[in-house]
Amino acid sequence: MSVPSPSTGRPPEEPPSDGSRNRGSRAARPVGRTAALRRFFRPRGRAPRPETAARHSPSSDLHDCRRELARWQRHADSFERELTRVSFERAHLLAWLAALHPSSAVVTPAAGAGPDGTHLLRLVAGGRQLSWRLPPRDIPLFSHVPYTEHVTGHGQRDGPTAVEQAAHIRSHTRLLALEGTLFATPAERRPQARSTEH
Repeated sequence: MSVPSPSTGRPPEEPPSDGSRNRGSRAARPVGRTAALRRFFRPRGRAPRPETAARHSPSSDLHDCRRELARWQRHADSFERELTRVSFERAHLLAWLAALHPSSAVVTPAAGAGPDGTHLLRLVAGGRQLSWRLPPRDIPLFSHVPYTEHVTGHGQRDGPTAVEQAAHIRSHTRLLALEGTLFATPAERRPQARSTEH
């Protein structure tokens, strides 16, 4: 039972029976504390700008990926052109080397290769057999080299390893250079023309 107020003589208003006022007052206090705590523990750095989120959108990432793909494709095309040029030059140098060794140069199929597959250029230099693999596109350059289907003896395998062959070529090259230096005739001295000016 409510007691009348001394000033008005009327009983004070009772709170609603559903408890909405109590819930509102209790809810208001935690929200205020939570907001204060959030303000206190908020990071001091800047908040992310809206345009930053837009910059990392999937469409911009896709554009960057396509640009990187185009850049790497240009690199791959450049490397392929350079490899084609080097292979072309290598084939011509090997054809020239075979022409310098007509007595031992021969073209044979590589081990396990068919008639249209990879072939080998074999020749003897410095007392050792050397061999190089020839792709089918380079075979027309070696029309001056005898062709044989089978090689007897140790020639059945593809030849020495790349390391062994490179070491032999280096030593043979040094020997040829030394031989050329020893047997080279000295250049004759030519008389210098005297000046006619006095």
